[in-house]
Amino acid sequence: MNKYLRVASSCHQAGVLALVFSGFLGAGAAFAQPLPAVAPVNVVVVSASAQLEVPQDWVTMTLSTSRDGSDAAAVQSQLRQAVDAALAVAKPQASAQQLEVKTGSFGVYPRHGSNGRIVGWQGSAELVLEGRDFVRISTTAGKITSMGVGNVAFSLSREAQQKLESEVQASAIERFKAKAVEVAKAFGFEGYTLREVSVSPADQGERPMYRMRAASVAQAPADASIPVEAGKSLVTVSVSGSVQLR
Repeated sequence: MNKYLRVASSCHQAGVLALVFSGFLGAGAAFAQPLPAVAPVNVVVVSASAQLEVPQDWVTMTLSTSRDGSDAAAVQSQLRQAVDAALAVAKPQASAQQLEVKTGSFGVYPRHGSNGRIVGWQGSAELVLEGRDFVRISTTAGKITSMGVGNVAFSLSREAQQKLESEVQASAIERFKAKAVEVAKAFGFEGYTLREVSVSPADQGERPMYRMRAASVAQAPADASIPVEAGKSLVTVSVSGSVQLR
């Protein structure tokens, strides 16, 4: 009998241990279950912006010329001579940030007849003058007779753009903070805590450009400057985000 009692007792103990272990597993599974997400309360979205209109301080003047002929090499040579002559006038006037000189597009392409065959060649070349010194740039362009002015583009220099964006951004942030306080008080709260915010310039980093057509230099008297007058650029920064009222 004792033998059978010992066996029954051992089985009973094993069953108790299994139940206890199962209980621990069940409790662990209960603890492992994710808690339901608590929806945020007293959260509002606030937005504000600031802008500043300023005179443009950078001009980009593109000079161009075209040639046409029956021989591709001859057309290319003529374009090269026109560019070299323009560079000979412009490069001595070059100065960092004031008048910068660079070549633009340069290409020679076949001209086809009605039967699809090549009947000639045509090409074009560009020279770009840009900088802050409007007078020097326009005067230099007026002295170049081998190329004509294709267009003039006004903009803000990168330095001016960055400086103005910093100033306008500070103003936009102050407006955002003031508006958040105003909204909190309107709802009967003492203040707010910032949850998330986004600050971005309206132009997304692009320099605003304004284009105009200019008269051909080839038709102007020698040494005649090209009349230029810049407009204004509007720098805008927007601030938006959510705040927790408290």
